[in-house]
Amino acid sequence: MTATLNERYQLEKELGQGGMAVVYRGRDLTLDRTIAVKVLKKEFSASQAFQKRFQEEARAAANLTHPNVVTVHDFGYDDQQLFIVMEYVPGADLKELIPESGGLPVDQASRLFVQACAGIGYAHRAGLVHCDIKPHNLLITPDQRLKVTDFGIARALASINPDERSDAIWGSPAYFSPELAAGRPPSPASDVYSLGVVLFQILTGQLPFSASSPQDMALKHRFENPPSPRSLNPDITPELERIILKVLSKEPSARYRTADQLGRIMITFTESARPAAERPAPAEQDRSAVRAAPRISGQPVPEPETKPHPSRWLTIALGLLALAAVGGLIPFWLWVYFQLN
Repeated sequence: MTATLNERYQLEKELGQGGMAVVYRGRDLTLDRTIAVKVLKKEFSASQAFQKRFQEEARAAANLTHPNVVTVHDFGYDDQQLFIVMEYVPGADLKELIPESGGLPVDQASRLFVQACAGIGYAHRAGLVHCDIKPHNLLITPDQRLKVTDFGIARALASINPDERSDAIWGSPAYFSPELAAGRPPSPASDVYSLGVVLFQILTGQLPFSASSPQDMALKHRFENPPSPRSLNPDITPELERIILKVLSKEPSARYRTADQLGRIMITFTESARPAAERPAPAEQDRSAVRAAPRISGQPVPEPETKPHPSRWLTIALGLLALAAVGGLIPFWLWVYFQLN
């Protein structure tokens, strides 16, 4: 491999590799900025069908602009290998943050998980399904911002002839939804299931299923029930366990429909789990919502109108009626006064 791709992207340091690609920290010589470059291995890059599908998926991913999604800058082909150029995210992936002896604290896990739902939910609204959600594809910055990466690559791999695939790129069977394990088409609910596996893992420190081969793992996802998360981590509340087990339902229709919906459920749980003393008062919540609106829409938000209560309108109407009645009697009393004098 050349040290510089397409005479523009200079590879500086290998950051990691998997079954299908090697990731480098690099330098965009044209724009003079640090980047991340994922270079796919030659055995995958040689497939014409994969090259076409890879370009389609890379274009779609490049249109995603969200604080919880890694930005795709470019893609190309050099030295008989496909590559994709992305935003460089300093820090570690979520897998590196999970302690070997157990899961993350519930509050930390919830905060990170909500961000994952936000990024993937945004992609769902854009019509994209990730298909390969796992802790390795969830990057964490030093300031605890989570960013989702590798949109579209798993879908591109689906275009390779099944006989040409290896176990290394079979996907990520530990996180596969039952429908994907059965060979059915993916949907947003498939990503929701994979998110459920991630949530189970970061809270308990282990996967819901283990197996010696991808085929055995697929069967467990399709037919076996996961263990109780609370039996592995007593800090998990019954409410949180219900959320996890619902997300891990075998039938897509029994789960939350999209990552957005799952994220809202987790936000509600996180707020309800906070100590009462730390929760903002309802009036303060209303004011916070009004203040937050300009940051979302970019437009000034007028102060809410104060509408009179219906009973006030009744009082005003009765007063006007009384005034009219009294006003109508004034000419009569004047006539009586002049007649008597």
